[in-house]
Amino acid sequence: MSVTSVDRDVDHLALTLVADFAAPVERVWQMWADPRRLERWWGPPDYPATVEEHDLTAGGEVTYFMTGPEGEQYRGWWRITSVSPPTSLEFVDGFADQDGKPKDDMPTTTARVRLTAHGGGTRMELRWVFGSREQMERLVNMGMVEGLGQAVGQIDALLTG
Repeated sequence: MSVTSVDRDVDHLALTLVADFAAPVERVWQMWADPRRLERWWGPPDYPATVEEHDLTAGGEVTYFMTGPEGEQYRGWWRITSVSPPTSLEFVDGFADQDGKPKDDMPTTTARVRLTAHGGGTRMELRWVFGSREQMERLVNMGMVEGLGQAVGQIDALLTG
């Protein structure tokens, strides 16, 4: 599996996942930049994603939904705050209702993606920052850590396939 570490830093309200891939930075970047590739790994294996809108420019949005094993759908959105292809992406990450509108009763996080050349391949660092300990605990208890690990774990097969 490509995930090499997951660190929960409660003092800094951050969750950091590090993964290493045997592919160049530009190729790993395409896992984010191409909506058809993104939807093949964004979400755990039992909850495949469908990307509806994909604008990776500062101020742009990504909207998607994940479909569960029983057909239930869970919607989410990103608001892109910064992008520097092929090495970095930052966005606000949130949940949406069935109409795609942001859910005010759910936490949002700030996410940062960094891709760097490492060991003949690419190191991807994903860092989520939470607004409070309560928000962090809520999302962790919802399975965020396991879900991210499973999702990122699917990238290796996509890079070699």
